[in-house]
Amino acid sequence: MRMMLAVAALLALMPLGLPPYAMTLLTEALIMGLFAMSLDLMVGYARLISFGHAAAYGLGAYTCGNILLHTDIPLPVAVLLAGLFSGIVAIGVAWVCTLATGVSFSMLTLAFGQLLYAVAFKWTSVTGASDGLAGIPRRPGPFGVTVFGTKIGFYYLTMACLFGSFLFARTLVRSPFGAVLRGIRENEAKTLSLGYNTRLYKIAIVAMSYMLGGLAGALYAPFAGFANTELLFWLQSGQVLIMVIVGGTGTLVGPILGAAFFLLVQQQLSTYTDSWALFFGVIFIGFVLFAPQGILGLTARRRGVSVGTH
Repeated sequence: MRMMLAVAALLALMPLGLPPYAMTLLTEALIMGLFAMSLDLMVGYARLISFGHAAAYGLGAYTCGNILLHTDIPLPVAVLLAGLFSGIVAIGVAWVCTLATGVSFSMLTLAFGQLLYAVAFKWTSVTGASDGLAGIPRRPGPFGVTVFGTKIGFYYLTMACLFGSFLFARTLVRSPFGAVLRGIRENEAKTLSLGYNTRLYKIAIVAMSYMLGGLAGALYAPFAGFANTELLFWLQSGQVLIMVIVGGTGTLVGPILGAAFFLLVQQQLSTYTDSWALFFGVIFIGFVLFAPQGILGLTARRRGVSVGTH
């Protein structure tokens, strides 16, 4: 807890010393960290590998964008409503996907993600088709508070969403519910024989994962000022899965570090070559082969402590 408070204090002080461009990158890193952490709930704690998690991200972005463009709902409320809506939609998605297991589950999540991507191209009145939604505003907060319209104010809103989501996720995985999830991850047949309805638990964790992923997408829409179909594409799902693996699955903190690492390497490599993805692919292969526990595992190894899923 003290470490988390120290990190929160450090992040809170960042706007005092960083230039505007660096603040933009940091805000994006926090959003992507939230997105990666949401996927870790499925991958790291229930071993539910999703190839279509971009569906949560894009759905949250489009929902928040439409709320802000067509209503007078304040920005923080719009973000929360979009995240909640993504979680509700995910219940139906999870009900279908959990009919299968293993690779079949993963392919179903990919199918749903691509289905939503196709719908976004056709539903012009809601999504703007290939042009997307442009000019998404950062509407004032409740009681006319305008601070969220500023770059620093929006950064603090993003930070609050990330830390609030982290506390929620940490409490969840340390609860009896989380213990059942770990049982599903290690031996679902045994957990089922103990009397637990494992499918209901999987539906619940998929819904919560999508809710937090939708929250990240809802933050991205007003951050970037637009939402387009690329947010729903399978490449987005692949990137966030890489962030989780590079950071360290089943740790919550690791995927946040993995997201920051991914964005930093992308930013640096893209200044030298357009083929930055090729070089990052080599880095990713190196992590898989030589550091399967990710960045957090490497850090713990240097400190002489072990890291495992909680």
